[in-house]
Amino acid sequence: MASFTLHGIPVSRGIAIGRAHLLAPAALDVKHYLVPEEHLEAEVTRLREALAAVHRELQTLWNELPKDAPTELGAFIDVHALILSDPLISEAPLDIIRSRHYNAEWALLTQIDELSAQFDEIEDLYLRERKADIQQVAERVLKVLLGSEPLQPRAEAGADDFQAQMVVVAHDISPADMLKFRDRSFIGFVTDVGGQNSHTAIVARSLDIPAAVGMSQASTLIEQDDWVIIDGDAGVVIANPSALVLEQYRERQMAQTRARKKLNKLKKTAAVTRDGTPITLLANIELPEDCATAMEAGANGVGLFRSEFLFMGRDARIPSEDEQFEQYKKAVVAMKGRPVTIRTLDIGADKPLDQTEHTALNPALGLRAIRYCLAEPQLFLSQLRAILRASAFGKVRILIPMLAHAFEIDQSLAMIEQAKRQLRDAGQKFDANVDVGAMIEIPAAALALPMFVKRMDFLSIGTNDLIQYTLAIDRVDYEVAHLYNPLHPAVLQLIAMTISAGHKAGIDVAVCGEMAGDVKLTRLLLGMGLREFSMHPAQLLSVKQEILNSDLGLIVPQTRKVMRAMEPGAIADAVAALQAM
Repeated sequence: MASFTLHGIPVSRGIAIGRAHLLAPAALDVKHYLVPEEHLEAEVTRLREALAAVHRELQTLWNELPKDAPTELGAFIDVHALILSDPLISEAPLDIIRSRHYNAEWALLTQIDELSAQFDEIEDLYLRERKADIQQVAERVLKVLLGSEPLQPRAEAGADDFQAQMVVVAHDISPADMLKFRDRSFIGFVTDVGGQNSHTAIVARSLDIPAAVGMSQASTLIEQDDWVIIDGDAGVVIANPSALVLEQYRERQMAQTRARKKLNKLKKTAAVTRDGTPITLLANIELPEDCATAMEAGANGVGLFRSEFLFMGRDARIPSEDEQFEQYKKAVVAMKGRPVTIRTLDIGADKPLDQTEHTALNPALGLRAIRYCLAEPQLFLSQLRAILRASAFGKVRILIPMLAHAFEIDQSLAMIEQAKRQLRDAGQKFDANVDVGAMIEIPAAALALPMFVKRMDFLSIGTNDLIQYTLAIDRVDYEVAHLYNPLHPAVLQLIAMTISAGHKAGIDVAVCGEMAGDVKLTRLLLGMGLREFSMHPAQLLSVKQEILNSDLGLIVPQTRKVMRAMEPGAIADAVAALQAM
């Protein structure tokens, strides 16, 4: 197989080297993992038993057919029984288990996908539609398999284990689907579409695995089990690399591993600049389970708990107040007294609750975040009550996203007070003085800061959306991803204005967007006056190292030069000079 290179957008740093795992959209709900050699026959037996169980089901259906049942029903069962007996269904998946080490579900789906593609090429309409029968039979077998006890991937899998060599390759992966990979040992992913700050990319960084998006034809050019190298730093993917290239990247990978081990020594070191200024480093999390990683990295707290991930991937079923409360409480308890900032539901754009729901013409400008919550007051009140109840177990802050208007702020604060009254009436405990903050992510908010600072307890700059809305760039659209620029002078001015306004008002200001975790921008943000960074736990130690090596006395004057510059080249040069200090 000839080697080839694809160029896309880097979204998560590091190098991954492994076998390609092509992900079909229909296969997302089924576990995919590699089975060790010693367990292959057990996995073969599991699939055989599932096939036999479906045979028995079909026989029982046939035997219990009423005498007056239409003859088509009996014929339908016969067709399914014949399909189930065909070697393409009964034997080929067993061979896939033995040859590729796939688990039973994955092996069956792989074979079904291949058969379906063959049926799509048949000209005869009747025969082409028999594909549905094959898929229905496969669904029956999958239901039996999913009810059995599969061999699960070992959590302690090492770098040389089968499971630690799998790179996901797909056309696209939604944020909800990305969460399905959290407990698996995939080491990287590649997608055809996506941008630097799409939510899919953000989740990839939170998983701390190398990734590259916007690769265009990756899912069609890369074949199953191809060797793949992901250079997450450059946004490059190399398929079927030569032995020489493979060895070079393995050496780079080992060097990065050594550098990461050195960073681990900073976990218990306080984040203080060389001139003695303390900096607060917080973690962004998607689920309560992420708190363990945040604590391990030495985070001072949670600066952004993206609560919408509790709502996604649930077949449109909204979690109840009690379900939400238990999850928020779990995070608060896990952080052991450190503050936990919970952002209220931020759905819409590339984070729909239901993938089948109607999509607006321009969802990024539509009914999303606080606009959605105010339009669904009972949903919003339920979440607010759950968050407030969790505040009885530790320090909690409420963060409201996408605010732009005074009436939105006032309505949000009024609903928080209403939620408090409801809890008092119900005899529920909560922190009556919980801090409430605003996300500054719309230019209108950054340009009208006086109405925010007099109403809110703190501000958090969401640079991802602030850049998107300032530059009119859809950050999910890889065709315009090259226009997404955190160093655009307009973006820098809005960030600096927000930090300054917060300091003058005596309230905390954080940056919780992706800029906070970018070490190339750490000194620039410090020079602007930022003292609170919130990022993915995986980025925290690198940023801390940059802070420890920074001297504000040198940085602040150079930052002023950055802010005065308007031309891209001049800005880049001034930022490079900052990094060299």
